[in-house]
Amino acid sequence: MAEKFEYNYSAPTTQERKEIESIRSKYLPKEKVDSKIERIKYLDNKISNTKIIFSLTFGIISLLLFGTGLSFFLEITEYWYIGIPFSIVGTVMMLINYPLYNRISEKLKEKYGEEIVKLSNEILEEDK
Repeated sequence: MAEKFEYNYSAPTTQERKEIESIRSKYLPKEKVDSKIERIKYLDNKISNTKIIFSLTFGIISLLLFGTGLSFFLEITEYWYIGIPFSIVGTVMMLINYPLYNRISEKLKEKYGEEIVKLSNEILEEDK
């Protein structure tokens, strides 16, 4: 009796294929994408992230200054004269944080808005 060799092969399903391709794409070298849609997304994220990161950083610093001043004023009684200016500076910084956020937002929209509108108009004209 001769020995038989058996081999079973099954091709991946479409769902498995999509999953394999998505995993594979993470490890391929990044290619520069010149797509207009990608550029619009990049600019929009840049505007959003820049103003949020600045505002959060500025707010945290102002809160730390305020808290340090308050600690000096309330707990370390012999240095109360140091605590008052720290608290005032922290309070002023907290008060101007939101107007700064709005101003940065306006400046970034002025800087990148024209390019975003131009690219979006080009994309919308291509679809017609």
